[in-house]
Amino acid sequence: MEVHRNLGCGFLEAIYQEALEIELTSRGIAYFPQKEVIVTYKGRPLKKCYVADFVVQEKIIVEIKASNGLTSIDEAQILNYLKAADYPVGVLINFGKDSLEWKRKILTSKPNKIREIGEIRG
Repeated sequence: MEVHRNLGCGFLEAIYQEALEIELTSRGIAYFPQKEVIVTYKGRPLKKCYVADFVVQEKIIVEIKASNGLTSIDEAQILNYLKAADYPVGVLINFGKDSLEWKRKILTSKPNKIREIGEIRG
């Protein structure tokens, strides 16, 4: 990814967030940064909401990290975010390693079923 090629690893997430906004804009990709997503409990909206790093093309949640590696906690979060937002696709991107690391998750048509489509590192 262009952002990682230019910045490398070692910055805080906020730096990658801003750089990714520049990159998405330059490529004409529709996105909302820091979009609030309402979370419901037993059909009732909660006062606290989840803030997605990006919602791309009104259907993809993109979560960015700047850590030593993606963890099972990161994966659990993106799965919960997909369910809460009812979006079909989620992407985790980790800028914190020498090689860019990312995972894509897809919400299937069956309720609460999510499958991992692929894991690409490098």
